[in-house]
Amino acid sequence: MSEILHLQSIADLHKLFDLGNSQHPLVAVLDFSKVNERLIKNSKITTDFYSIMFKNYCKNNFKYGRKSIDFQDGNLICIAPNQIIEIDNEIEEREDKMGWGLFFHPDLIRATALNDNLKNYRFFDYDISEALHLSDKEKNVLYECIQKIQIELQENIDVHSQYIIVSTIELLLNYCSRYYGRQMITRSQTNKTIITQIEIILASYFSEIKLKDKGLPSVKFLADNVNLSPSYLSDLLRKETGKNAQEHIHFYLIEEAKNLLLNSEKNINEIAYDLGFEYPQYFNKLFKKKTGKTPMEYRNLN
Repeated sequence: MSEILHLQSIADLHKLFDLGNSQHPLVAVLDFSKVNERLIKNSKITTDFYSIMFKNYCKNNFKYGRKSIDFQDGNLICIAPNQIIEIDNEIEEREDKMGWGLFFHPDLIRATALNDNLKNYRFFDYDISEALHLSDKEKNVLYECIQKIQIELQENIDVHSQYIIVSTIELLLNYCSRYYGRQMITRSQTNKTIITQIEIILASYFSEIKLKDKGLPSVKFLADNVNLSPSYLSDLLRKETGKNAQEHIHFYLIEEAKNLLLNSEKNINEIAYDLGFEYPQYFNKLFKKKTGKTPMEYRNLN
């Protein structure tokens, strides 16, 4: 059985890489060009803290979400606490290896505005195949943020330390959001293919599968069918169409509901059950939210 290494604290991270005492108990910046990655083959790592890593090499073959991490082109990945990284076979290091890692514990931001805003940085839920590919300019911008945090960590901790560190982390995350937006735009043609696939999947699901038996398709169902994470798919659809994945599902649901309301003699409760709703009132509420009318009002007006 694979060994699972769980890192609870920043101190555990420093111990793993034999870096001595940490400069701060809740946040660390690592220079990967100077770190000896003594990781055990076929082991798994989980942490209680957030990890943001940029590298141009990988000493071991990492797997995240069952997919290999390819750092060779200089990709950035963001990993939330309690995610599993698998360490596979060791590969040869590059002589020009470089990179950095930012690691921060949730306790660092617990009493700050960033704690509430962190859910908006959805890229922490992306699969590794959706890593951020950075231009040279973007690499420099993010590295400047890392340097500011590193400089602050070298100062004596005072009443300003946490605010400066947390605000700089938030700045870095905002840049990541911007760059992910840019990446989705530059992959627009690929995105259009994915959107077409989603439309075909939904059309087929609603025409061929009995919703009463199978229920509504989930966002995860759609994401699995196009080999994306649910969060990335929703963000991609919102960027391209203005509607997230759940809204696309609801669109097809409402269209099917309209067809049943106007082309069948079934009552509203029967239609709700046929559409996979256990409780008809939920169907009534959703239909009115999306159309401005109750199902009965829509049927009577048409």
